[in-house]
Formats: sequence, C-alpha cells, structure tokens
Amino acid sequence: MPCALCSAETETSAYAVTGGPEGATTEICDVCAAQIAETTEPDHWRCLGSAMWSEDAATQVLAVRLLERLSDHDWARDLSEQVWLDDERRAWVENEIKETVHRDSNGVQLAQGDTVVLIKDLPVKGGGFTAKRGTAVPRISLVPDNAEHIEGRVEGQRIVILTKYVKKR
Repeated sequence: MPCALCSAETETSAYAVTGGPEGATTEICDVCAAQIAETTEPDHWRCLGSAMWSEDAATQVLAVRLLERLSDHDWARDLSEQVWLDDERRAWVENEIKETVHRDSNGVQLAQGDTVVLIKDLPVKGGGFTAKRGTAVPRISLVPDNAEHIEGRVEGQRIVILTKYVKKR
C-alpha cells in the first residue's frame, strides 16, 4: 500500500490522527513518520500538495496540519491557502489535541528542537552504553502523549529520556 502522504511504494503503518473521530488513522511510511516527529527536511513535504486533496478525512486533516506547521515556507503557505475543508474537517484540524507540556528538572518548559543537558549518568537499555552526565542532546523531540518523555540522539542512537534527568540549555 502506498504512503497516504508521499505516495511512496513502501511498507506503511497506521498513524493516529488525533482530535477527530475515535480511532481515525492513515497509512504512512517510516520516512513520513520520522519527518512528523522531527522535521529535518521540509522539502520532503512538498508532496502534501496532493495529499491535502485526499478523500480520506484523516489523511487530509494530517496534511493540512503539516502545512500549517511548515507555514514559514512560502510553498507551504501557498498550498494552505488553496485547500478547502468542510466545517467538520476544519474543526478537526483546529481540534488537534494540544501537546502535553514537557518540563525539565527545574520546571522550565521544553519545546520541540530545544537542546538539553543530562544531569545524571543514564544507562541506555539495549544501547550497550551509558549516556554521561553533562552530555548535550540537541534538537529534542517531545513525546506527544507523555509529558515525562522526550527523544533525542546520544552517541548516534535515538533514545527516550525522562525529563526529570535533563535541564534546558
């Protein structure tokens, strides 16, 4: 089955689209899932020009949300201005479950893309190493449904880190 967003002919998995009907999902590839978690290549999302017209409501809502997230790019703003949504789908786009507030060990709010520093040596399960105290973790990703978890790269591996063991740089 092709990816609902980029149309890549590859293995896909269900991606939950929150804020609308219970259990609403769309099938996306691993590349799109990774880009949703941490947008590092905005040009990957130029494919949303066709996904935003999908007849599948979950796909269309996800595409519009992504375009809004990329609104600092002219091409994404242009596409956002072209899309038409009925009232129900527009409400779904705007009804996105607000992200949980993530706070570091000092109570400072964390945001997507922040750099944090580990305040404790952390053994990495399955990684075979210990992330040392004082290690900077750049460009973190927030885990949307758990305020106590963030994700980041340490020694080239993507790991989940408890927010109580980090401080914002």
